[in-house]
Amino acid sequence: MRHIAITMGCPVGIGPEIVLRFFDERSSLEFCPVVFGDMGVLRRCADELKITSKLVSWKPGTSVGTGQIPVFELSRLPAKDLIWGQPTIATGRAMGEYIEKAVSLILAGSFSAMVTCPISKASLNRAGFPYPGHTEMLAALTGSDKYVMMMAGSRLRVTLATIHCPLDSVSALLNKTALCDLIRISNDALCRDFGIVAPRIAVAALNPHAGEDCLFGNEEETVILPAIEEMQREGVLVQGPFPPDTVFFKAATGMYDVVICMYHDQGLIPFKLLHFKDGVNVTLGLPIIRTSVDHGTAYDIAGCGVADPASLTAAVDLAVLIAGNRKVVEGY
Repeated sequence: MRHIAITMGCPVGIGPEIVLRFFDERSSLEFCPVVFGDMGVLRRCADELKITSKLVSWKPGTSVGTGQIPVFELSRLPAKDLIWGQPTIATGRAMGEYIEKAVSLILAGSFSAMVTCPISKASLNRAGFPYPGHTEMLAALTGSDKYVMMMAGSRLRVTLATIHCPLDSVSALLNKTALCDLIRISNDALCRDFGIVAPRIAVAALNPHAGEDCLFGNEEETVILPAIEEMQREGVLVQGPFPPDTVFFKAATGMYDVVICMYHDQGLIPFKLLHFKDGVNVTLGLPIIRTSVDHGTAYDIAGCGVADPASLTAAVDLAVLIAGNRKVVEGY
């Protein structure tokens, strides 16, 4: 049975709740998910929300019984003293350690994939982890310099040319080489991980009306189109640049398998409009499989018993799908 690591995320966010609800709603699993987190926090959460859960301590080599939730105890925070929605340096350090341990065990071959619950970027930084987000941390831990953030749903997939940066920096960060890498990585992932034989890729323009013959900007002519043409010469089925106000509709209606976006919100606004509850964040270009919920820690509702595990469920299902597809393609 394949092992999937589920990192609990911020201990005082909604991560513990959605983890418990995920297990509570899944009566049978074709894989063995292990929670990397804090037993005391999970028990407190289960007690407060009256969620019946069979939490058991897990270590590598431990067998798991039916109906049990295996927890790899990587922190022992004073659960009764924590306040939902109020992170501390200790909770930030703990959530960073969950990620580090999961990555190390996947690289060692003990796990097939990791699924991450939400973290607080600010809390992560205060705890001494110098990364702007999950994606950059995973890239550093795996020694990856070419990585891609994909948001995946049943109707729309998007990948991003720039991720966490100010909007006024986007134009300067765009370049032909990086766009070619993004298109290439997106195409390879759709083939290998999603099982799409000949992916159809659309590229969104940066400027309104795709620049309108450079009237509204020239990035389309100087950077984006040259990258598209080079990828077409490599045999990739990529088209564009398309005006951003029409390309997502075309992709959502089935014309394209992914939209290459120039900046974070260009892709995430239409994506979350369609997949607010069940979207999945996938990091492409890593030597490991990583999927994640596409929402944050939701401190405002943490501990209230109203968190929806739909995105976590979708993230786990996608991780299992990718692991299965890679097994078929790579023959292991």
